[in-house]
Amino acid sequence: MMNYSMRPQDIVTLLKIIAIDGKSWMNKDLASELYLSPAEISNSLQRSTVSGLLNADRRKVRVQALTEFLIYGLPYIFPQIPGGMAKGLPTAHSHEFLKDKIISNDLFVWPDAESNYRGLSVQPLYPGAVKAAKKDPKLYLYLSLIDVLRMGKAREKSIAIEKLKQEFDESSH
Repeated sequence: MMNYSMRPQDIVTLLKIIAIDGKSWMNKDLASELYLSPAEISNSLQRSTVSGLLNADRRKVRVQALTEFLIYGLPYIFPQIPGGMAKGLPTAHSHEFLKDKIISNDLFVWPDAESNYRGLSVQPLYPGAVKAAKKDPKLYLYLSLIDVLRMGKAREKSIAIEKLKQEFDESSH
């Protein structure tokens, strides 16, 4: 019997489908691009369908439902408290899009030996997220925005929410 509880990689899978921008996709392509196994993608899509975040028949993300989940559920289910200093890829407030909009003395990074930034360590939603984000700028932006939702303050979250809504709206047209 399958456990239908959402997992962190389910969120990333849904964000990747949105980032694909309406193009057709296959499970094996998602698996390859997200550094997950085909079985993990299949299980992820099934959990997202059961939770109402994915319309399996049309293979489309229910963007409104996902947006509500990201705003009201994600910070409680997958919270993040920055850790110690690490070398890594900028995320959250430190992402290129956000660094001019949110003033912070701290630099936040996903640990990554290949990156040249140093900042407070933020655990990505799942281990393959950093590699997947490096290959897809849109997915990288989405993941950085939801890191703001996972650990930001109210004003910071409102900036991230507006940008996510704008991005999702552009992708659905």
